[in-house]
Amino acid sequence: MRNRAWLVPAFLGFLVASALAQFEGRPSFSRWNFNVGGGYGVGRGDVGSFVGNSFFVVGGAGMNFSRLFGFSGEYMYYDLGIRPSVAQNQGLQRTSGSLQSESLNGIVRVPYRLGNWGAYGIFGVGFYDRRVSTSTPFVEPEAICQPSWVWWDVYCVGGYNGGYTPPPNPLYPKSGTQYMGAMSKIAGGYNYGGGLTYRLNRWHNAKIYGEFRYHKAYQSDVQTIVWPLSIGLRW
Repeated sequence: MRNRAWLVPAFLGFLVASALAQFEGRPSFSRWNFNVGGGYGVGRGDVGSFVGNSFFVVGGAGMNFSRLFGFSGEYMYYDLGIRPSVAQNQGLQRTSGSLQSESLNGIVRVPYRLGNWGAYGIFGVGFYDRRVSTSTPFVEPEAICQPSWVWWDVYCVGGYNGGYTPPPNPLYPKSGTQYMGAMSKIAGGYNYGGGLTYRLNRWHNAKIYGEFRYHKAYQSDVQTIVWPLSIGLRW
């Protein structure tokens, strides 16, 4: 999956080139769209159990086909720092983590406005890179498995609820040792959501926006699900 991460920016470049070829003269709407923002993300599933809620930042740029339709290539950095209480209870030392995504999104704007207020929907697909690291060097053979270890690909017998790591081979005492350190997993996923905008009469008619999104990535161990709630600027 790592080698496929270039597909999103390549496809975005193709769409930009195609859209430029279709524009003739000066349109009655802005050809380009940009956004930058950040906020508070709500963790769901394992993210909710291990991390809880955390902060994120996002930025994107794209092109408009009309006043109502456009697309945007977007980057998001989402903090996945494991809660200290979880790390302490599950045998992890210093930890850090992040979820980074590159997505290609379609934007549909509501055709009616209420003064300076507007609304839009957004949906897209992309690649999600979940990265975690810990200063815990390894897991001893026959250790009781902890739920968060699934992000480090620790192999357990009987699952993570009541399971344990395999015993060593008697001929090779270190054979059951599993090393942790840093782990990265890239997977495909999708997102959807919507937001409200308020047009400003400054900064090139920038719009303040508030937005809710749902992101799901299909890593090979467990799904990664977050609900980013963001505020920022759109042009």
